[in-house]
Amino acid sequence: MTVEKRFQGKVIVITGASSGIGAAAARAFAAEGGHVVLAARSAAPLEAVAGEIVAAGGRALAVPLDVCDPGAPERLLERAARELGGIDVLVNNAGVNHRGAVEERTPAELAQIVAINLTAPILLTRAVLPYLRRRGAGAIVNVASLAGRVPLPHEATYSATKFGLRAFSFALAGELAGSTIKVAVVSPGPVDTGFIMADIDHVPDLVFSQPMSTAAEIAAQILDSAADGRRERTPSRGSSVMTTFGYLFPALRSRLTPLLERRGRAAKEAFRRRASAS
Repeated sequence: MTVEKRFQGKVIVITGASSGIGAAAARAFAAEGGHVVLAARSAAPLEAVAGEIVAAGGRALAVPLDVCDPGAPERLLERAARELGGIDVLVNNAGVNHRGAVEERTPAELAQIVAINLTAPILLTRAVLPYLRRRGAGAIVNVASLAGRVPLPHEATYSATKFGLRAFSFALAGELAGSTIKVAVVSPGPVDTGFIMADIDHVPDLVFSQPMSTAAEIAAQILDSAADGRRERTPSRGSSVMTTFGYLFPALRSRLTPLLERRGRAAKEAFRRRASAS
């Protein structure tokens, strides 16, 4: 099977690239000829992913950093441009969540969710625009969530940041209309990675009412979005319709929530049993 080379020679910067969706996206971009710049806080797993890509014949640069550091955006982008010649695509994928009721979380935990999920991608996007303009074209793909399409209790701050990231992305796309820079959003539901599965007991049952995706499936949506600039992709048409109706008709959402929670609870138990058996 021949792999399409949509990103041959393009330089792609990916945050949160040491595992999960970010690592899967890095591998997928590299498989299509992209030169990938991997950013995350954990150096060892980041280097492991980069080494895997290089061993397969790709080109990868690992840049350990905290996206919340004030100078992180410029350091990351300057190094990418200096060592690989420029930047063509930015994927804002880094994310964090501290689940539970707002009053159960510390101020520092809530502030961290906002800093990593919303402030960092906004600042990194601002910083990357001059690099994309110098290339004459480019793409920005922001990884949001279905929790950014309909409010999710017990993940209120996380949900708020993903709502904000979607709104920022859509507004920025309007600002850049007529330019050669594309802005797109990918909004996954539950994804079979440690982000959810390692904390399954604290994940709201409602989350599991939506289809579970793999990291590779979401990575494929990220690549498609970088290529065509479609405004938003979700795991399925059903999820897109359901979350849109849930947002537009909150009374209907309230009536349907118990049913969805029961469905999610059953799916959650199935995943928990699978994890125990493995």
